[in-house]
Amino acid sequence: MNKLFSFLFCSFLLLVAACKNQKSGSHKAETGIKANDVIPFFQHWNLILGDGSNVGSATNFENKDFFYTASDDNGDWVVFKTPNAGSTHGTSNNTRTELAQLKKWSPMTHNKMNATLKVMNVSTTGDARVAATYSVVVGQIHSADGHENEPLKIFYKKFPGHTKGSVFWHYEINTVGDDNSKRWDYSHPVWGYDFSVVGADENTYPPEPEDGVALGEEFSYEVEVKDGMMYLTFTSAGHETKIFTKNLIASEYVERSAIPEQTQNLFFPIAQDGVERKNAYADEGLFFKLGTYNQTNGKDPKINKVWCSGAETHGGDIQKQYSDGNYAEVWFKSASIEISDDAISNAGYFEANDGLSSKPVYPSQVIPFMDKFKILLGNGTTVENLIDYEHEEFFYTVIDGTRRWVVYKTPNSGVTSKNSSNTRTELHEKREWTPEQGGKLTGTCKVMQVSVSGDARVPASYSVVIGQIHSGEGHENEPLKIFYKKFPGHDKGSVFWNYEINTAGDDNSGRWDFSTAVWGYDMSVTSTRKDEVPAEPVDGIELGEEFSYEINVYDGIMYLTFKSDSHKTKTFTKNLVASEYVNKSDLPEQVNKLFVPIGRDGTERPTAYKGERGYFKQGVYNQTNGKGPETNRVWNAGAETYGGDIAKQYENGCYTEVWFREATVGSGTSPDIN
Repeated sequence: MNKLFSFLFCSFLLLVAACKNQKSGSHKAETGIKANDVIPFFQHWNLILGDGSNVGSATNFENKDFFYTASDDNGDWVVFKTPNAGSTHGTSNNTRTELAQLKKWSPMTHNKMNATLKVMNVSTTGDARVAATYSVVVGQIHSADGHENEPLKIFYKKFPGHTKGSVFWHYEINTVGDDNSKRWDYSHPVWGYDFSVVGADENTYPPEPEDGVALGEEFSYEVEVKDGMMYLTFTSAGHETKIFTKNLIASEYVERSAIPEQTQNLFFPIAQDGVERKNAYADEGLFFKLGTYNQTNGKDPKINKVWCSGAETHGGDIQKQYSDGNYAEVWFKSASIEISDDAISNAGYFEANDGLSSKPVYPSQVIPFMDKFKILLGNGTTVENLIDYEHEEFFYTVIDGTRRWVVYKTPNSGVTSKNSSNTRTELHEKREWTPEQGGKLTGTCKVMQVSVSGDARVPASYSVVIGQIHSGEGHENEPLKIFYKKFPGHDKGSVFWNYEINTAGDDNSGRWDFSTAVWGYDMSVTSTRKDEVPAEPVDGIELGEEFSYEINVYDGIMYLTFKSDSHKTKTFTKNLVASEYVNKSDLPEQVNKLFVPIGRDGTERPTAYKGERGYFKQGVYNQTNGKGPETNRVWNAGAETYGGDIAKQYENGCYTEVWFREATVGSGTSPDIN
């Protein structure tokens, strides 16, 4: 009797465990069920996995990490799963396990996609201020042509600690012209919030949406396109059915004044403020996508405050991400597509995007003036030919979700040039010219990092030079250095420019700089104590905030222009061939305060830099070094250098990094025709 009871009790426990496994969505590998047994339409798609690979047809295919089947009380499901970080497809920052249609079609023809699904997980980490954080795209219409933009993305998003999340859909404009970096999305709520509702700070969330959708709660969408119109229908047993219509062939955003307020608030601060071509997507082939396109990534929010989530990625270790909730997982119970007989092959899209994320894009492909420069890297290496050249530690390219940038990076301590205490990864113009002959250099950039260590009493601490004019003869002084500086703990830093005198006589030890503020402070604003900082500048520039400069030297005069979308344009003029500092009495008060105490009280030759050959420099010239301030209270920053270990400096924020997306070099032009 006891044996019988034990047998029955053990059988009961096994039955309970089996039921629990079934309800939690256990993988039914033991039954041999495949995804196409659940949804028999995979002959119409290629499957992209969370490792960036295009595996082709998903018929009779499974992958235990990304694509498989599961079951629960409501039947069998196809599981699409992808981590916060892995290898991506195309130029995206985000991983996906997603079907992409093999054919493309005109928006004028009749095409339809339906799906019934439930979202099982979104990332549990990320910056709550970033709109994309904690979200996943579960269905799309994608363009195969032109900019390859997306007239439809269907999102699910749930904040940590909430039971209910939001469903919303986006329309992305098909940007007019060749520059797609200004594109933006407009978000429509279905149930819960739209995309623009974010946290007040990194770990603070808005209230839970009252009409939201819980993880594991089933809902359906239907996307129908015909005669240039897109019709969307969203249904769920526990919610009101929602219907939307959008014209795909006649834009409502052809004028800047028509851009919605939501977009102005969300995308204008990151310089995505373009207008759309009049006929929108009329002339392009479109195709459906379905699955899990994880919108939460590990990229730093200072790169892009809309799309870069700063989530946990465990260095790309997929299993570690899966173990602590840093992934997106969506189950589909049913799905179907109907496409026009006029649809044609979409092979060109896959040929262009398969493996693209692993193909190198060299700096010379982003900024094509590299043939005019050589470069000195942060390890002391000079490279003369920059065509199709990159260095993974110092000089390479990235994409921030909207466009490619050239990255210049250098530590606080490395190998320096012969006359400098500071490392640099900086371009050096090959041509030399006099101020009378002139030249012009432009750059559009964003500073991503300055050293977090240093002595706050030292003006050079926490700063980087991002553009220069350098003399190539005589004392080899610098008539222009453009700086960015941000104190630790501040959100905003300062942009300023320095003029260094061309010292009279043979002794150059008395040289000094005069600093002029652009936005924020000039160089002379410091602290009275090593570990304290002054007040944050009101009109400063944040890390990751884009700005541009133009240096135009014409007929001996230097004309400077600084622009930023969120700041007043600033212009300055400086004579490079006639000095205003020929007498001791001409020294500015700023110089008396900053440089005279360290014995730098020289005067300048009356003709300044007249007739002296010089050249442009651009990149990162790190002004924060590890030298002791007691020997030079202006230039020796006393920063952490970890004994020159570059990897440790990078790991601990003791480096500088600047991204440039555009730059030009050429002859100076008359300011009257600029």
